Amino acid sequence: MTVTTEISDGDHAVELIVRDASASSPDGSADDGAGGGSGSEEMAPLLNQAEKPKINIFSVSYSRRKPREQVARLPETETSPITQFIFWIWGGSRYSGILCMALSSTIYFVMEVLSDSFSARSIPLFETAFTRCTIVLILSYVWLRRSGQPLFGAANARKLLFWRALTGYLSLLSFIYCIQRLPLSQAIVLNFTTPIVASIVARIMLREKFKIADIGGLACSFIGVVFIYRQILRTQGGWIRGGEKSNATAKGSHHIYAVLVGLFSSITGGISYCLIKAGAKASDQPVATVFSFGLLSSPAAGICTFAFEEFVVPDFYSFTFMLILGVLAFFVEVFLARGFQLERTSRAANVQYIEVALSQLWGMSSSRASSPFGGLVGCLLILISVCCTIYFGPYKEME
Repeated sequence: MTVTTEISDGDHAVELIVRDASASSPDGSADDGAGGGSGSEEMAPLLNQAEKPKINIFSVSYSRRKPREQVARLPETETSPITQFIFWIWGGSRYSGILCMALSSTIYFVMEVLSDSFSARSIPLFETAFTRCTIVLILSYVWLRRSGQPLFGAANARKLLFWRALTGYLSLLSFIYCIQRLPLSQAIVLNFTTPIVASIVARIMLREKFKIADIGGLACSFIGVVFIYRQILRTQGGWIRGGEKSNATAKGSHHIYAVLVGLFSSITGGISYCLIKAGAKASDQPVATVFSFGLLSSPAAGICTFAFEEFVVPDFYSFTFMLILGVLAFFVEVFLARGFQLERTSRAANVQYIEVALSQLWGMSSSRASSPFGGLVGCLLILISVCCTIYFGPYKEME
């Protein structure tokens, strides 16, 4: 309680203030209590003002974010355009699955061009397969170790990786036998039934949706393959993609047996494609499927090399050429696994037919391909099919 009295005598004015004792400090000093009260009332606004900057845009916590963003953006400016383009293909676009499949087929086409353009010492097929599988095994092992990824992925993915490796090697083994017993053109046509088989198996095993556009695209692409090789299929001997005729012919029951082996290669290859997709999704690393394939196929191909063929020691030129093709084969397998991981099986498998179209166009430009009209029709059908696959929109599966 406070009472104020003012006394004035004309020249001077005296003001008396009487404060209640209860408002004073515990030691009974009213002046100290008044000073403490006014001091606390004057200090309160200052404390409130001091606390306000903690939540405004100039706060310390906000200012710390800018250096972090600048550090995070620094590696982007240091990377080359080629590296950024590869990262964009790998997973930076909704078309990454289709682009990875197209890049895989293109690299395989480059391998064929190199094989046709540069002559080297003739190496048996099993020995060539052993060399490539060994290089694939070593490079995939280095890739997984450098990236800190487990070699076999999670426990639930190991069975998938094992079956992927087994079916992949069975497909490779039967395809080599088919090449040795059938004309090359017939073996190629049988091999390109694998995308159709993979789409059917994906519908059964992976429960993927199978649309009419997917069926039409696969059918159109396979008809294009038949148009390209229809003239060659009429003859007993096929033209190898180097201008030489194949001496491998099969007649009677041996021919039927070789065709059945080729169909077995397509079936196991289609199952392997589906297991690649399942294994890559389960392990969250497409290179793990490549490593599992190399781990099984490399020693198996080495055993077949010494068991069924005579080992040929390559010279320096042939060995270097085999190393280059082995490195390219590794990137073919990596982009193939990545494409199946991101894209629906039927769409990704349909893009594989680009390799046939590119090979035919290369043969026509170098005057090595026969039946130019059929080849042009076949290439046109394949390109239309692939373009329709891209137009209807890719299906990138998000984890």
